[in-house]
Amino acid sequence: MSQISDFIKQGENQTQDFKFAIDDQKKIARTLVAFANTDGGRLLIGVKDNGKIVGCNPEEEFHMIEGAAQLYCKPALEFQSQVHQEGYRMVLEIIVDANLKRPFRALDEEGKWKSYFRKDDNTLLVNKILFKVWQYQARKTARPEKFGDEELSLLQLLNTSDVLTLSQLYKRSDLSMKSVDHWLALFICWNLVELKFEGVKTVYSAIQIVS
Repeated sequence: MSQISDFIKQGENQTQDFKFAIDDQKKIARTLVAFANTDGGRLLIGVKDNGKIVGCNPEEEFHMIEGAAQLYCKPALEFQSQVHQEGYRMVLEIIVDANLKRPFRALDEEGKWKSYFRKDDNTLLVNKILFKVWQYQARKTARPEKFGDEELSLLQLLNTSDVLTLSQLYKRSDLSMKSVDHWLALFICWNLVELKFEGVKTVYSAIQIVS
């Protein structure tokens, strides 16, 4: 089995996506930044969603990817490329590494810069809590030796429920929305709270009980 056939056998997943062709640089920029923001990934151009190899013009597709990475990603993204040949058909492989400079953002159709991540085989919009988590991780914000009343009240609220959505935390907490956002993101950084995806919902649950 060839290397490209082995890749295709794995199917589309969190670190791999198939594209028949690149016809929208803004749209593909979302996939590129999602790979960089998550675990890195491989883009196979010239392959249908069902895994059928249809081939592509590698030079044309490379220029489309290059333009997307430089013009529609912030900061500009670096990537690696390789051309595979299967019979008479060519497949362009684009490799994006996970990057510590995250959050990366892509320019949408309304001219707004938005951040994306990969979950399974989907490219999803980053919510404000995950965005803050990445920012705090980049700053290496240290956990304090002791928590104040404000932080403890939020942790205790999380400890009393299996999972809570952000809107539920806003309603049940006595803190401002800004404070909830701030402390929730820090708790995730410090592995006190877990962010999980349940269908279309993002929920939060306590990992460690702090008194």
